[in-house]
Amino acid sequence: MTTSIPVNLKHAKDIHPGVDVPLLHEAVHPERTLWSPAELRELTAGVAATLAAPLLDIVRFDPVQRWWTRLALTMGVELWLLSWGPGQGTEPHDHGGASGAFTVTIGDLHEEYLHAGGPPRTAIWSAGDTVAFGPQRAHRLRNTGPRPAASVHAYSPPLRPVREYRALTDFTGL
Repeated sequence: MTTSIPVNLKHAKDIHPGVDVPLLHEAVHPERTLWSPAELRELTAGVAATLAAPLLDIVRFDPVQRWWTRLALTMGVELWLLSWGPGQGTEPHDHGGASGAFTVTIGDLHEEYLHAGGPPRTAIWSAGDTVAFGPQRAHRLRNTGPRPAASVHAYSPPLRPVREYRALTDFTGL
């Protein structure tokens, strides 16, 4: 899901036209170059709550593959909207040294995750739940339910390549 960052984006922001509102311009703090997991949690939860209607207008559900679109990009953060049809999910992966957060907006997501050096764990996250994490974490997300799901994700620093693993336990940290 990563792409190259435009050179002229040092203190600017790239905002999806469907959520190009003052609230989001302020929320992405273009002057902030590195976000903590707590700040990313606040961002995804805030965007999911305050922009719920525009996000419903943007989101698409593809029965064949996961769908996503970038909502915002600055030098410090990237923000995404993802949808998950029943049975759709990711492979085990980390975020290339980035911290992250996600908020479930529709449905439920099943997560398998581990922190470097720790045991694998599982959780089921429902609409309204928010999860934040640092760079020493790998996970796999899936929609194991019968209905579609959607979620808002944020990563900092932005545009780090995702590293996939054959199995979640192959992750050893950075």
